[in-house]
Amino acid sequence: MLMTSETERPAAAPNTAPIIAALAGVSKSYGAVAALTEVDFTLREGESVALLGPNGAGKTALINVLLGLRRADRGTVRVFGEPPLSARARLAIGMTQQESGFPGTLRVGEIVAYVAAQYPNAVPQPELIERFGLTGFVRRQIGGLSGGEKRRLGVALAFAGGPRLVFLDEPTSGLDVESKRAVWDAVAASSAAGATLLLTTHNLQEAEALAARAVVVSKGKVLADDSVQSIRANVHTRRVSLTSSVPPFGFANLTLRGEDRYSFLTLDSDAAVRQLVARNIPFRDLEVGPVSLEDAFMLIVGQAS
Repeated sequence: MLMTSETERPAAAPNTAPIIAALAGVSKSYGAVAALTEVDFTLREGESVALLGPNGAGKTALINVLLGLRRADRGTVRVFGEPPLSARARLAIGMTQQESGFPGTLRVGEIVAYVAAQYPNAVPQPELIERFGLTGFVRRQIGGLSGGEKRRLGVALAFAGGPRLVFLDEPTSGLDVESKRAVWDAVAASSAAGATLLLTTHNLQEAEALAARAVVVSKGKVLADDSVQSIRANVHTRRVSLTSSVPPFGFANLTLRGEDRYSFLTLDSDAAVRQLVARNIPFRDLEVGPVSLEDAFMLIVGQAS
């Protein structure tokens, strides 16, 4: 029996929320290396956006320009309608980077209180600590925390000031599965409460869990910018999954996903099924569905190479 996981959905209404961050025609080079080339990018209030791309694609350069950590060579940059280093913009932004250099002798509760004190609309400390699962760490010195615990603290601090815009750079890198899920839940709750989120990650499952929109960059250029659902659909490729006692060799990206359970990618699922029948390959539990975000990402970047 042929089954499909796709359903018809009405077209999404245009997003008319205010634009809170924007790049227009922005280029940035480091010596002879072009990190960004004529990039246009907007971020609207309340959005959750995953910025995706291979290493060296320009993700960090884009965020650094938005934060004012690097100046654009050309183009304009605005955050809350102002230059990114303005006091108003900085007070409304939270961020966490891949590496955080916290003083090792401070206690977790002390650094949470210190960071929150810098903002006029800070999240109450007990609420923040509970949301990010830091209750058992409050009196511990930061130097005694594991790498994963420091990572969780760093993500929590990005939300300490009650920011309207949050930048998260690989927020769950190095975390175990349980801690990763806890951070995802906490970030999702903050996003649902109104925070705008820009996330960079190599974990495509994380991008799908936290973001509604994805922006794919490679070699300093934006290759795709749409909802996660639309990016998956617009690559015009489908993933076919089936159970068979005979490996269906000859199909693209053939993967064994369990005992006798295979999947592969195809541009024409009907033709693929006909080919299976013509080759007398026994199969059951056939499913045809959209590709994952990871599949779509690899296909988009591969096509641009």
